[in-house]
Amino acid sequence: MIEIVVLIIGLLIGIFLTYTYLRGRLAVQFERWKAEFEERIRREVLERSRAVLKGRIGEQLAPLLPMFKHEPADARFIGSPVDYLVFDGYKEGDPRRIIFLDVKTGKTAALSPVERKLKRVVEQGKVEWETLHTGALDEEAEK
Repeated sequence: MIEIVVLIIGLLIGIFLTYTYLRGRLAVQFERWKAEFEERIRREVLERSRAVLKGRIGEQLAPLLPMFKHEPADARFIGSPVDYLVFDGYKEGDPRRIIFLDVKTGKTAALSPVERKLKRVVEQGKVEWETLHTGALDEEAEK
């Protein structure tokens, strides 16, 4: 009977020691994996941030690049939903056309879904002129 008690106690001590050992090893491995994972995430975030900054800088400097086909003084940066409105001939005082221009700096040169829709609207000639007179508001404010 005493042998069985000693055997059970020995078994319980063995299970406890194994559990403690494995728990420590798994904790070390988990911390190592966590550190590697966090480092990978940091690198990816930095790379994306750099790509976004390069894209924005490229958009802003586009009129100064040799492949920019228009007079830089005719281009107005608006940023969203397209990058530039180019008023061709504006510098000479003789505007001939208006160009919606989007700059693509990354490896993927595809238009976004909204940009594709805007391109379609422009190509279909659904562009209008509208003048807003604020003088009427000034007169009402004086009353």
